[in-house]
Amino acid sequence: MAENTKQFECITTLKGNLDRIFLHDPNVFVAGDLFWYPVEGRPDIRQAPDVMVVFGRPKGHRRCYLQWQEENIPPQVVFEIASPSNRPEEWEQKFLFYEEYGVEEYYIYDPETSRWQGWIRRDSKLTPIHSMVGWVSPRLGVRFGEANSTNMGLTAPDDTPFLSFTELAQMAFQERLAREEAEQHARRLAQRLRELGVNPDEL
Repeated sequence: MAENTKQFECITTLKGNLDRIFLHDPNVFVAGDLFWYPVEGRPDIRQAPDVMVVFGRPKGHRRCYLQWQEENIPPQVVFEIASPSNRPEEWEQKFLFYEEYGVEEYYIYDPETSRWQGWIRRDSKLTPIHSMVGWVSPRLGVRFGEANSTNMGLTAPDDTPFLSFTELAQMAFQERLAREEAEQHARRLAQRLRELGVNPDEL
């Protein structure tokens, strides 16, 4: 679970934008903070990635991700958002789990340093991505760029940046204001034309 507001905002921004990217693909499942159990009969073997993406599985709500009930398809892409309490041994445990159970792409974002790290599966191992700036996820089509304290530096395949829900709401508000101003201007112009004896409906 998120330990602070910044971490939570990063998680929801990732989840929401990935949902948007795959909105019209019924066979891409995106989840946040959901327990993933890869081995039947072993409830002790589990992880709850901050965000995970599974290609080949239908959308829909789940209490957890039981891999043996999902055609044995593991999440192919996993994101983790770092928090100040994370310990090196915790990161090592997560890495070994994701490597062993089939994750193809693994990304970590640290909101404190605005730094991305990534690994890509080559054969049976997760190998480091040496330069994240300019990297394009093979599975997601998402481009990684320069991140900062207010922007995770991610761009969707349609070249739109990943925006938080607050930023999306602000954009919608500005667009609504612009429409209202245009409508008011059109009404004033129509009224002025009528005052001059011109019917604007006939123009």
